[in-house]
Amino acid sequence: MSKLKKPIAIYYEHPHWFVPLFKELERRGVPFVRIDAAQHHFDPAHLNGEGGYSLVFNRMSPSAYRRGHGQAIFYTLYYLDHLEQRGKRIVNGQKAFRYETSKALQLSLLERLALPYPKSRVINNAADAVQASEGLRFPIVVKPNIGGSGAGVTKFNTRQDLEAAAKAGTLDLGLDSTALVQEFIPARGGHIVRVEVVGGKFLYGIKVHLTGETFDLCPADICKTTGGQDLARAACPVDAPKTGLKVEGYTPSDEVIQQVERIMQEANIEVGGIEYIIDDRDGRLYFYDINALSNFVADGPKVVGFDPFVRLVDFLEKEAA
Repeated sequence: MSKLKKPIAIYYEHPHWFVPLFKELERRGVPFVRIDAAQHHFDPAHLNGEGGYSLVFNRMSPSAYRRGHGQAIFYTLYYLDHLEQRGKRIVNGQKAFRYETSKALQLSLLERLALPYPKSRVINNAADAVQASEGLRFPIVVKPNIGGSGAGVTKFNTRQDLEAAAKAGTLDLGLDSTALVQEFIPARGGHIVRVEVVGGKFLYGIKVHLTGETFDLCPADICKTTGGQDLARAACPVDAPKTGLKVEGYTPSDEVIQQVERIMQEANIEVGGIEYIIDDRDGRLYFYDINALSNFVADGPKVVGFDPFVRLVDFLEKEAA
């Protein structure tokens, strides 16, 4: 039974991803409260109920706008700032969430750290997409700056295809009308690698084996191992499985792990995941996504040998104490 005197606040929006977290907190008798980010308010003059929380765990998702909750994305930045100015302990606070909600900021961080990423341009008008692609190797992808779960990512095989889409007004620049025009990297071995951290330290890695050209790689949605075993998908609705994707546990090199931990430290992301890919054309590694939201791989014990939610609650309890 937990010895915490004040509950942990879980600030979240997705209706399914955090069910395993809630179950683990309940199993261990850890006091917690759910805060619905999609319908929330605060008084700038007070902490309101937050003063009674041991800490606030930010689990807001940038893909919320796909579920009709886009207003909560920008609101979350204001709310986290309100809490931080008053000294409230937040796991994945405002700085972490800013990186979570901006692919452009992620690339600027990777550039500052001298770490590899796909060659990219940042635009705020679809009319600039073709000009921005000059010097890039096709195929390219256009990625909304605020994404999540592959939202709005579109691949173009030729500059002519990109020009046609720009003229037709079909390019998706997302919520803030900002997007990346980025070289598409063909995956060596047909997989990407996702590395998860808790407390800013390496927790586990997985290889996600791709089929087709999907950009939605939510690890909790993947329903099979590379050996063909079915995975229990308690975190996501059963009516939305990524049936073609397969996953296996994988431990990257010490160098990559150190790079991942460095990225997370600089971004103030205590719990999150980073994805990288090996270019099939030249064998080079590229980091391409930094996530402050981790819903963890489905059926962790079967894939990585342990339950990541147990480690997560260990961390939260320690921080809350």
